Amino acid sequence: MAAHIGVGVIGLGRAFTLMLNTFQRDARVRLVAACDPSASARSQFARDFPGRTYETAEALCADENVELMYVASPHQFHAQHVAMAAKHGKHVLLEKPMAITLDDCTAAIETMRAAQRALIVGPSHSFDAPVLKARALIDSGTFGEVRMIHALNYTDFLYRPRRPEELITEQGGGVIHSQAAHQMDIVRLLGGGMVRSVRAMTGNWDATRATEGAYSALLRFECGAFANMTYSGYGRFDSDDWMDGLGELGIATDGNSYGRARTRLAVIAASAEDEANAKAARNYGGSAYVPGPMPTAHEHFGPIIVSCDRADLRLTPTGVWVCSDATCDFVPSPFSGVPRREVVDEVWATLREGANVQHDGAWARATTEACLAILTSAGGEREVALRWQVPWRR
Repeated sequence: MAAHIGVGVIGLGRAFTLMLNTFQRDARVRLVAACDPSASARSQFARDFPGRTYETAEALCADENVELMYVASPHQFHAQHVAMAAKHGKHVLLEKPMAITLDDCTAAIETMRAAQRALIVGPSHSFDAPVLKARALIDSGTFGEVRMIHALNYTDFLYRPRRPEELITEQGGGVIHSQAAHQMDIVRLLGGGMVRSVRAMTGNWDATRATEGAYSALLRFECGAFANMTYSGYGRFDSDDWMDGLGELGIATDGNSYGRARTRLAVIAASAEDEANAKAARNYGGSAYVPGPMPTAHEHFGPIIVSCDRADLRLTPTGVWVCSDATCDFVPSPFSGVPRREVVDEVWATLREGANVQHDGAWARATTEACLAILTSAGGEREVALRWQVPWRR
């Protein structure tokens, strides 16, 4: 058995930079190859790692040194790149969202099943250690059944530099595909997975960013529990203020950064092309690229409270507060120093220990179905029943 898993990367953009600390610090994985249309990104990779670079995904997938393909390309290319990886016998770690249509999700599942290769979809914030700790506390049975979940997040997501398609819903843009995928995955995991229906409203309030920037959704679970999910990418308020001063990536927040995203965008966004170029400049290999700092705690996706029969569980970046009838105790979730280590834990368990994938294609398709139901419900002003849901497996 190989001492490490050789990883090839399709797409050296923002998602890759967020996984970079993990790949560099977890000895179980090693970056051996990558492809990206940007020559500067490929050059940066060649300087940073002793691996090969390719201009096309097809060429990368043929590399014999790659065992696991990390697909971090734009959302609309996910199904295509999964098919390429399967064709060449590679396992796949697929960035969220799994795809932008249910048909593409199903095609990816069937393609990987036919190739007899593992498909793991992530990272999403449902991999975060405090989320898994809360699920373990629920599974212990000590606090009874889950009855209600509340998840809330305010960010400036919509005002960070974007490529044009990132502001077009039908091409995978807006907060539903990029952000609800995180929040829905967490809420489904904590609620057991089986969402029965979704009733939602969305906000599309800025004509210069003509896609959904906010939503609020009410979920009904088959078990009788319900959940409220609210997200705003228009946020002038930052809900990180409620998360012990730690940002989404587990890094201390800068209290002086208020309003910085809008101010910066106003300076650079003379045109859609200018905005896209500004984003590219800050991406891996770009002229303004700066490696991100190391986190000091787990990542998070805003305040989350799970109400059970005998306790409320409040998730934080460092653990879970368990508030019962007479006490409020903190259950810590120690940070290992390797961000997103839980993603590699699942990859290693699957490829080296023969474990069943937890965040598999069926799980991710169910999350995508529930996210798309937000759009359908809001557009039709109705409750939407779901059909592709699957339970969470411990």
